[in-house]
Parts: sequence; structure tokens; C-alpha cells
Amino acid sequence: MHSFQDFLKSLKGKVPEITPEEAHRRADMDSKTVILDVREPEEWKEAHIPRAKHIPRGLLELKIENLIPDKTTPIICHCAGGTRSLLAAHSLNLLGYTNASSMAGGFKAWKEAGFPYETTSTLTDSERTRYGRHLNIPEVGEEGQLKLLKAKVLLIGAGGLGSPVAFYLAAAGVGTIGIVDFDVVDASNLQRQILHTTNRIGKLKVDSAKEALLALNPGIKIETHPVKLSSKNVEAIFKNYDIIVDGSDNFPTRYLVNDACVLLKKPNVHGSVLRFEGQVSVFWPGKGPCYRCLYPEPPPPELAPSCATAGVLGILPGVIGMLEAVETIKIILNKGETLVGRLLCYDALRTQFHELKLKQDPNCPYCAEGGKPIQNIKKGLYCDPS
Repeated sequence: MHSFQDFLKSLKGKVPEITPEEAHRRADMDSKTVILDVREPEEWKEAHIPRAKHIPRGLLELKIENLIPDKTTPIICHCAGGTRSLLAAHSLNLLGYTNASSMAGGFKAWKEAGFPYETTSTLTDSERTRYGRHLNIPEVGEEGQLKLLKAKVLLIGAGGLGSPVAFYLAAAGVGTIGIVDFDVVDASNLQRQILHTTNRIGKLKVDSAKEALLALNPGIKIETHPVKLSSKNVEAIFKNYDIIVDGSDNFPTRYLVNDACVLLKKPNVHGSVLRFEGQVSVFWPGKGPCYRCLYPEPPPPELAPSCATAGVLGILPGVIGMLEAVETIKIILNKGETLVGRLLCYDALRTQFHELKLKQDPNCPYCAEGGKPIQNIKKGLYCDPS
């Protein structure tokens, strides 16, 4: 009666075995060659060979023909040490695959040979607890939560709009949040700027914000930029972030943010508030209009007074800021329909939302084909924000 070891020995005479060096050479030279990982899902998540395909050994016969329908495809099976891959290659031969082999020594030998491998990020137990309600949503799940944790979002302003955006992005687990604001906390801010507290009056807003956000979620990174955004520093600050969220309260800064986003091709999540009304949109280069398509020139000051002059309902920035946060999350997850090409307007007195369709200006000197936002940025054609 034959033992399992006898069976394996007989397979070694039937199934071609190749070294990790040969497997690496073949995969590198022939794009049709498939490295097939037959380890368990937990092993795959821990680390795997780049571009390898994965089917656990127990599901191989069930799934292989859907994954690799061409039975002449060169397939190099591998497992952790070389045993399961030998059995897998033998099964492939029985199914009619004509060019299946096994990698001797498995993934362990591949790593010891110094060849590249990738690790798959997974959530920790504490993250699974914290973000559990996200994990239950099909549109988010573990994959989406990992995207959030890897995302880098820059907030322009830690004021009325920046406060709710920052709180909800931090709570959602956006891994890196940058904040640009040169101002300090003032008592007049506390009516609407919920990041800050009475005992932090006089403190830099970015430092106050960092303290509040890390108290809420110590598992994320807060990067502070206590500077006035200008044509001289905007590119250097923006370049390391995926999404820019504009919570500024003046037109010069909004135009600067827009032009830098057009230049760097970064989505600009825009919000603005005044008295009882607010607006939200997403200006995404290559996908829709930019802010200058909507407002080619700033309106006269008498038609667009600042919140300091005209006032703002303290709760209103919370409504608009949360909508900005939602749009940001949707962009990160690549889910749903964003507000690209749409301006969502909110009237708090009437409790009404209405939407305006926005179209790209084909002659826009900034975002249309042939536009040159870099010229204005480098020339510094912006008034100092008040």
C-alpha cells in the first residue's frame, strides 16, 4: 500500500518542477505566463508575488477554468513550501492543462532568493471595531475602509467649513489629513468653528484642530501647515495630497485653490456659506468645469460681502461642511455620483435644496484644452486674502 510520500515522489516524476529563479525569469520574459498562488486566503493576505493570481487549493478545480480558460497557458503553481503546488499542477494536468508546473520550495524559497513580493494591508482588530458600521456597508467594506486609511486629504481652512469636514473625515478613518490655516482661534470663531474651544483661544487653529482630531481618532495622521496659502507655496503644499477640500472664505484663495487643482489635476471639493445660504460642488479637472467656469471674475464686494461683514448662521457651515465630507468620501471610495458639473444650493430659511447644472466653458483659459493655469500661479496674480 502506497503512502502519501510515495504519491508525492511519483508526482515529482510527472509534474515539472522549476526553481524560483526560473519562475521569475519566465514570468519576466513572457507576459502570458501565469504564477498561480494556491495558498489559503490568510497566507495570500500576509504576502504574495506581484501580479500572481490566487485560487486556494481547495477551490482550484472549481474556479480555474473561469480564471484561466486557455488550457495552453503556461502556469506556474506555488504554495508555501512546494507540496500543495505539486498537487495543484497535477490536478491541472488531469483537467487538460498542457503547460502546468510547480515552483520548488514555494513562496518561502521565492522570498529567500530575494525576489519581490507584496504585502496586503488588513485592518487590525481595533480598526474593525472602530469602523465596524462601515464594514457592514457593501459600498465600503474592508476594501473601502483600507482606501480611506490610505487617503490623503488637504483642508483649506480650519474654520466654519473646515471644522465639520475635519471631524467627519477623521471619524471615518481618512488616514492623513492636512490643514492649511495661518490664523489663531478667536472668541468670535466659536459660534460656528466647532474644532476649537474656549480654552484654546489664542492658539494656532491648525494646532487646536490637531488636538481635537487626534482626541477623536488617534489612529490617523494630522499634518499642519500654519501658513498663508500663496502662489509661492501652493504647489509644494498640494502635491502630496489626493483631494483638496476648499473651506476658504474669500475669492482670491478660492481662485488660487482652483488654479492649483487644475494644474495638478486634483479634485477640488468646494463649499461656501453666507447668512442662511450655502453651496457645494466638486471641480475635478478632466471630468467637468472648474471654479472659474462658474465665476470667471470675482463679483463686486457689495454683492459678495464676507461672513465677517454679513454674518452667517452658526449651524449652516455644519450642513455644508458635512456635504463636502460626503463628497470627499465618495471620491476616495469611487462610489456614487459626485457633484461634478452640479452646484448644490441650500436655503436654510426655506429648508430647500436646489441644483444647478454646470458646464465647462470651452474657452476657459484655465481648464479648457490649451489652458495655462501655471502662468497665473507663477505670476502671483492673486489679491491677498482678507
